[in-house]
Amino acid sequence: MKIRDEGTVRNKAIYIALEMRLDGTKDVLGLWIEQTEGAKFWLRVMNELKNRGIADILIAVVDGLKGFPEAINAVFPATQVQTCIVHMIRHSLDFVSWKDRKPVSAALKEIYRAKDAEIAKENLEAFAIGEWGARYPAIAGVWRRQWQQVVPFFAFPQAVRRIIYTTNAIESLNAMLRRAVRTRGHFPNDEAATKLLFLVLRKAQDAWKVAPKEWGAAKTQFAILFEERFFAN
Repeated sequence: MKIRDEGTVRNKAIYIALEMRLDGTKDVLGLWIEQTEGAKFWLRVMNELKNRGIADILIAVVDGLKGFPEAINAVFPATQVQTCIVHMIRHSLDFVSWKDRKPVSAALKEIYRAKDAEIAKENLEAFAIGEWGARYPAIAGVWRRQWQQVVPFFAFPQAVRRIIYTTNAIESLNAMLRRAVRTRGHFPNDEAATKLLFLVLRKAQDAWKVAPKEWGAAKTQFAILFEERFFAN
């Protein structure tokens, strides 16, 4: 967003944390306005959430932001950090020419739809030495660098995978916020920008009263996987 700051209009990023509760409903945990991001910023956000009463986070799905997984685990050491798989696919396709995107997307499915992490790793290496990996070698590097945050995904059953597969829930919310600010030019200060976003978020919450259809099966799996941590929440 464009916000006036000390007499100059600057581009500032608005960061949003969206939670999914144990009953499958969603809520926004907070808004943060920042010009730069990094480990120190993320650590401040995590500490703020903990100080405000967040006792535990079972799974955190993030978009591969530098320093974010480390900041999460510094404050919530038991949290399972998972990179958004859709983000991985999109980032991979950034290296691909338009005409090749469809076949490359199909080839990547062999990685993230694998039965388990071992098979996924084998499929990644097969992709790397195959036609598309040879043509676009940067793609395999993208997956290898993020592999530690990709691997947890394969330990979950399909019902849970569908829940943590993507950060589309927050991306959809971001799209709604962008529509609200698109025609407003710049804002006089951070407070004015925050007030508008807050009003949009209140309206969005009206659609969050029903859990996704996959939640029933996923909730049962979460209860088994996380045991006392699940019920403590």
